[in-house]
Amino acid sequence: MLKRKNYKFWFCTGSQDLYGEECLAHVAEHSRIIVEKLNESGRLPYEVVWKPTLITNELIRKTFNEANIDEECAGVITWMHTFSPAKSWILGLQEYRKPLLHLHTQFNREIPYDTIDMDFMNENQSAHGGREYGHIFTRMGIERKVVVGYWEDAAVQERVASWMRTAVGVIESSHVRVMRVADNMRNVAVTDGDKVEAQIKFGWEVDAYPVNEVAEAVAAVSESDVNALTDEYYDTYDILLEGRDPAEFRRHVAEQARIEIGFERFLEEKNYQAIVTHFGDLGSLKQLPGLAMQRLMQKGYGFGAEGDWKTAAMVRIMKIMTEGMKDAKGTSFMEDYTYNLAPGKEGILQAHMLEVCPTIADGPVSIKVKPLSMGDREDPARLVFTSKTGPAVATSLIDLGHRFRLIINEVDCKKTEKPMPNLPVATAFWTPKPDLLTGAEAWILCGGAHHTAFSYDLTAEQMGDWAAAMGIEAVYIDQDTTIRGLKNELRWNEAAYR
Repeated sequence: MLKRKNYKFWFCTGSQDLYGEECLAHVAEHSRIIVEKLNESGRLPYEVVWKPTLITNELIRKTFNEANIDEECAGVITWMHTFSPAKSWILGLQEYRKPLLHLHTQFNREIPYDTIDMDFMNENQSAHGGREYGHIFTRMGIERKVVVGYWEDAAVQERVASWMRTAVGVIESSHVRVMRVADNMRNVAVTDGDKVEAQIKFGWEVDAYPVNEVAEAVAAVSESDVNALTDEYYDTYDILLEGRDPAEFRRHVAEQARIEIGFERFLEEKNYQAIVTHFGDLGSLKQLPGLAMQRLMQKGYGFGAEGDWKTAAMVRIMKIMTEGMKDAKGTSFMEDYTYNLAPGKEGILQAHMLEVCPTIADGPVSIKVKPLSMGDREDPARLVFTSKTGPAVATSLIDLGHRFRLIINEVDCKKTEKPMPNLPVATAFWTPKPDLLTGAEAWILCGGAHHTAFSYDLTAEQMGDWAAAMGIEAVYIDQDTTIRGLKNELRWNEAAYR
């Protein structure tokens, strides 16, 4: 099981010494109160840590470099309480390497009309200081997130919370290691890509292992461990024999238990957080990993099929971004299969041969054992269910040769009109925004893959912020998308990202 890290976010307040020690004392007091209230709000997924007021070039630079090397610090939240001359921030910003949020707020909600004087104005000039601070980012071309509003408002705190999850996704990107079992599916373009450039851009390490090296770890699993996990499967899921012999059915299920244990031990030993498999290269494995990969995804590992390492890494990052989220609905690897083009019932049936994460399941999850035409192995066991409903995002990271593009499609997940009793895989059904015809055309024009990293719990804004922090192109397909506008955007982006 992958462990949650104890990330924190530093709260740094900008000011200057022009207005005297009493003013600086108030600045420090106010920033402490904001930090305390943010932590008490219950809305933030990570702790905010107060830092002393930043008023000099030396202190700003020192603080940002300390943030760089603190492994628990996932980002810095900055607030300009008064006017903070932006030249003081240049060296610190040049050397800072983590996500940064500019919280453009002020300590007081309202203007104190009856008592306001120049002392108050000088001390509480966030409107002034925030603009000076914002200018230097734009001048230097540095990516940052700007959140504007009163710091006690729920909407503002929720935007800060949302950004925190994105920031953790940015930090975790540099820790993602993808284990490729075999290689990319032969002659398939969109799932392949430049692994060296991905490591330069995202920090990902993408390594290949011969399938039989992993298969040896599977074969080494003891029968007692296999039996214990198989018993857990039988206690956890509905067993759908569908006429198969119970002993023979259990043997097939037990093989997936052996694969799950063996693969997880190998991943832990080698320190990988995502994995790709390929049905065309199974070596001595008796089954294509199905139920086993579903369970590993549920534990937080990224997954991609047929060698799709980009999607595997994105699934891992998106799972990290949603970690600990209350009432989370799930994140998974997914694949487009077939359309429903009936008027008023349009949508895309999503599934995969076997590997869909059960975190997205709605209702009972069952185990089935069915033949699989690909892979030339015995019938694999898999978890079967239908997905939850509601809004979600489907993302595709593609390699265009000279740059990466993240395609972000808002979708509306629905129940299918009828059950599909002969389809022995987990499924989802969604209509892309703004509608099926426009959404599908837009996806194709963008070059999107048939595999996606999909989540009910993340927003298009969060994924776009992640792409911006990584310095890559993001293209949104949402309610406002038109084909004419999208084509123009792609042309402009082609020039902008050269």
